[in-house]
Amino acid sequence: MAGGDPDLNLLVALRALLEEANVTHAGERIGLGQSTMSAALSRLRTLFQDELLVRIGRDYELTPLARQILPQVQLTLPLVAQALGQEESFAPATSRRTFGIQLSDYGAVELRPLFALAQAAAPGIRFDYLRLPTEPTDADRDLLAHDFVVAAPGIGIEAASMELFRDDYVVIAARDNPVIADGGLTVAQFVASPFIRCDFGRAHVTPIERTMDELAIRPRTRVTTSTLLSIPLIISGTDLIGVVPSRLVERNGEVTGTVAVPTPFPTVELIQRLWWHPAHAHDAGHAWLRGLAAQMAETGGLAA
Repeated sequence: MAGGDPDLNLLVALRALLEEANVTHAGERIGLGQSTMSAALSRLRTLFQDELLVRIGRDYELTPLARQILPQVQLTLPLVAQALGQEESFAPATSRRTFGIQLSDYGAVELRPLFALAQAAAPGIRFDYLRLPTEPTDADRDLLAHDFVVAAPGIGIEAASMELFRDDYVVIAARDNPVIADGGLTVAQFVASPFIRCDFGRAHVTPIERTMDELAIRPRTRVTTSTLLSIPLIISGTDLIGVVPSRLVERNGEVTGTVAVPTPFPTVELIQRLWWHPAHAHDAGHAWLRGLAAQMAETGGLAA
């Protein structure tokens, strides 16, 4: 930051402050002491005539105005820096950057290898895993406000992306559930069995739900949950069945006493993609993490 244009430096400070929501962490991220960062925050508060960051207990929270301008800063700063030849550098070994990622609990578990690899190279970085929105939102704005979204295609996101991994859908049931005694079940048995459904909200209809709707298959939903990871635990010891990604049963079946059997109807693959806004294209830290994700996807590092 030293030696650059003063106004651009203030914009860099603004982005760090709003993304980190912490004066100390923001200063460490861009190489400034706490007193200098506090002075920058004071200047920004005067400029915007808003507190921007307010202390809540030991933490800070963004004001409504700060939340509103953050996506605009994230979009503008890389373009200005690129035009001036002052792109922000990223040193993994010393960075304290926080990467915000919207994803499901299932997606978070499957991204553990990526997190481990990133932490090994950049021990000071943090991942902020955020729940996928339950109501329809402006996908473009979500991608500006966060670094990445991990989700299946077909939910209205139109942005740069890469495929992370694929999975198959299976029926999950308790190991001693008589409906699967023959190693599978018929469509009639599927429809007649009490069903557990994962509801991600109106914003995210899963590929398997679209398939069942197209085939006019209407299971008898008796339990609804908002997390995929809870399904094996809820099904254990009951006559409930559900449809989940196969990796979920592979990772949890032994502990929960659940098993996977094929669905009695054709299904599509579950594809998980990593999405980001084009405004992040010239962000060095963002590009670094995208590179790790691409490396792992190509080498099978995200395999079950």
